[in-house]
Amino acid sequence: MIVAEQLTKRFGDKTAVSDVSFTVQPGKVTGFLGPNGAGKSTTMRMIVGLDRPTAGAVTVNGTAYAKLRAPIAEVGVLLDAKAVHTGRTARNHLRAMAATHGIGRARVDEVIELTGIGSVANKRAGKFSLGMGQRLGIAAALLGDPHTLILDEPVNGLDPEGVRWVRQFVRYLASEGRTVLLSSHLMSEMSQTADHVIVLGRGRVLADADLTDLVRAWTSNTVRVRSPRLSDLVTAVAGPDVTVTAADPGVADISGVTAAAIGDLAASLGIPVHELTPRTGSLEDAYLALTGDAVEYKSKEIS
Repeated sequence: MIVAEQLTKRFGDKTAVSDVSFTVQPGKVTGFLGPNGAGKSTTMRMIVGLDRPTAGAVTVNGTAYAKLRAPIAEVGVLLDAKAVHTGRTARNHLRAMAATHGIGRARVDEVIELTGIGSVANKRAGKFSLGMGQRLGIAAALLGDPHTLILDEPVNGLDPEGVRWVRQFVRYLASEGRTVLLSSHLMSEMSQTADHVIVLGRGRVLADADLTDLVRAWTSNTVRVRSPRLSDLVTAVAGPDVTVTAADPGVADISGVTAAAIGDLAASLGIPVHELTPRTGSLEDAYLALTGDAVEYKSKEIS
C-alpha cells in the first residue's frame, strides 16, 4: 500500500505538487493519469525518495522508502528506462543490480525470460531499441520480486504483443494482492488495465475513484441517430431531460433517452431511421472533461 498525505513539492517559485493525498490499495491496478506538467513524475519520484517533499509525507507499506531495509525486494520501480549503464549487456546490468542486493543469478535469468529479452540479453543496453529498453527496465523492476510496483509509461515503445503482455502481467500481479501504480498517456490501454484511477492536474488531485465510477460521473451515454426526417424525430423525443446535439446533416446525438425508446417512437410515427447506435462514455472522454482546464500545453483544434 502506498499512502501520500498532503504531499507538496516546490522548485524555487514553481509548485509542482500541491497538497496531494491518496492511497494506492493492494490487489488493484491503479492508473496514475494527468497532462504533461501535472506532477505525476514528481510524485512518483517522491514515493521512492528521489525527490524530498517540501511538505507532507509518503509511505510504502507504512514506511518511508528511504527507511526500507531491502527496497528492491519491496518496491519495483521503472521511472526512466534509459537509466542503465549503456556499455553493459542487459544480462550484466541486471547481474550488477542483483549482486548489490544479494539476489542470485537464477533470478536474473528468470526476469530475462519473463520479459522476453533473452535473445538480446548479451547485447549492450546502449544499442537497445526503445521497446527493448522498456522491457529491460521492467525486468529490473521485477528483479527483487517486489510486493509494490511503480511503472511510469511502461508500454512506451512496445509493440502490440508487448503492450498486451504488460497489461496481462500487471493485472496478474494485482490478483496476487500486490500494489501496482501505473502511469500512461494511452487512455484506451489504461481503460483495459486499471481498476482504480487517480488523476492529477496542475499538481492537484482532480479525481480518485474506481474507473467505472469515474467514467459514469464524467460522461453521458448518447444515441447516434440518422434519419431523413430527423427534425420530426427530434421534436417527438423532446423532453426536459433530453439533450440533442447536431452532428452532420440528418444526424444527431441524443442523450436522456434509450435507443430502444427512440426506435419504438420512430416506428409508431412511421419515421424512417437509418442509424440508431448507442454510445457509452469512455475513460478518454472522462479524462478530457476532468483535465480540460488543467492542461498546460493545449493544441489548436482543427476545424
